[in-house]
Formats: sequence, C-alpha cells, structure tokens
Amino acid sequence: MAYGREGHANAPEKAYKALPLEDRLALALREHLSPEERRFILHHEQWMQVRCYFARRADLSAAEVAVLLADDDHVIRLCIAKRPDLSPEQLALCASDRDPNVRYFAARNPALPETLRAALLNDQDPLVQRAARKGPKAARVVARAGQAPLIRS
Repeated sequence: MAYGREGHANAPEKAYKALPLEDRLALALREHLSPEERRFILHHEQWMQVRCYFARRADLSAAEVAVLLADDDHVIRLCIAKRPDLSPEQLALCASDRDPNVRYFAARNPALPETLRAALLNDQDPLVQRAARKGPKAARVVARAGQAPLIRS
C-alpha cells in the first residue's frame, strides 16, 4: 500500500491517517503487513478498535507485544493478557495490572505460573478470584481467508 510521495517525511503518515476506519480495520487484519504498516498501526493508530485487532494478531513480535502491554487502554492490555507466548515477566505485569479485566484474563492464561495464579485467588476483585479458581483456558488461533491468524480465548 502506498502512503504518499517519496521525499516527504510526513506524507506516509498523513496518507495513513487519511484512511477510513474500515480500511484501517482491514489493514490491521491483513495477513501480510509491511514493517511500515505495522509501525503505523502500532505507533500512530488512534482508533482503539484497530489497535485491538492488531493486538490479537498471532504474529506479533516481542517488541510489539511489549509496546501494546504498556498501552494506556485496558482493552489493548487484556488482548495481550490472553496471549500464550508471554514471558514470565509480562505475565507478572498482567497479573498485577491496575485493571481487573486484565487480571481476569491473566488468571485464565495457561502460561501463568501457579504462584501468580494462587495470588490472584486472593485478588480484591471477586471476578478475578473466580477466574483464578476456574484455572487456565487455552487460547485458540483462528484465521479467516486472507486474514492474519488471531488469538482468541
């Protein structure tokens, strides 16, 4: 996808920001993204729904996961908390997140160490406690034709 004329530093960003929401959603779900497209979605996207679709991609790099885990929006962080490929440090961040929805999904993550799951049994939020009692829920990877594989739980 071309984003503007070469030689104009802001042209690609302006062209990306001019895309309608439906095109941005389709781009976030597209099977193959260029590094530039990934960078625009990760660092310049303001629509939460587009960032959420992107956060569910199974092909995120560790650096992309780290950026999304630090996002201010709890919905983006809970999309990341469902991932089976999180490091122990990232799972610990999810399990201690300020938002109970993120802690809920961390409690259901199969990769969560039992020590953290036990701590979530005593969480201040009763729904997080219930999720910790339920235990792990395996994430599924699903893909529609022409779309990237997405993590669902």
